[in-house]
Amino acid sequence: MKTSVNKTCLIGPAITQEQFIAEHLFFYMVNGTMSGYYGGKDYTLRTAEYGIVRKNRLSRLNQGKDNHKAEKIIFVFDESFLRKFQEKHKFVSSPFKSDESFLGLPENNLIPHFIQSLLPYYNHRGEMDNAFFDVKREELLLILLQLQPELSGVFFDYGIPAKIDLEEFMNRNYRFNVGIERFAYLTGRSLSAFKRDFNTVFDDSPSRWLVRKRLEDAYFLIDKANKRPSEIYMDLGFEGLSHFSFAFKKLFGYSPSQLAEGKVGL
Repeated sequence: MKTSVNKTCLIGPAITQEQFIAEHLFFYMVNGTMSGYYGGKDYTLRTAEYGIVRKNRLSRLNQGKDNHKAEKIIFVFDESFLRKFQEKHKFVSSPFKSDESFLGLPENNLIPHFIQSLLPYYNHRGEMDNAFFDVKREELLLILLQLQPELSGVFFDYGIPAKIDLEEFMNRNYRFNVGIERFAYLTGRSLSAFKRDFNTVFDDSPSRWLVRKRLEDAYFLIDKANKRPSEIYMDLGFEGLSHFSFAFKKLFGYSPSQLAEGKVGL
């Protein structure tokens, strides 16, 4: 009989450099340091620190070696689980005043003791059997709501993002490597409305505008800040160095490495 293993509660899981946070996440740093950019701010978690990353936010993990070596436990609180939990325990949601993307939690004994209780349930790959996962996830959520009852306004808010200023949002988030559909969702628009509003605001299509903005940043970083192409392409929203180099040469007529080596116009 095959054992069902849950992969959303892991020790040291791989996390992509660029991502859209689709569900609420609970992070606990077992060992090391992890830093990232969430909702327009920089955050750092160190050993034995923990917190909640809220859903419907854009994030970027820093590329430093410390992030890759850090051991962490992550619980995913998806909407289906939260709705069942709320129905079972009859929690009433109340408005949550802060709009912070990362919610640090006050020091207490309950969370560290809970983390210790998980260890017997992990296999050698850092995965937890499904038979135990929802029980432990429910236990964790009860602890969090006991520590901060106002978190009900975060976990039990099932609304979608409201319509916001498109120009301000895009100028702040164009470096994130997410699809046009995600940008549309986060600005509170259907895909067709997003494209229509985008053309009105920027007089261009989203795809062309995003590539041009990222490449203009790349040019400045290479030419004025002496950055190497390999250092910047991921932070600018490109998935690979070859794709970045191709797009750069198509726009400027020469490769980013030629610009970096001062061979332009020779």
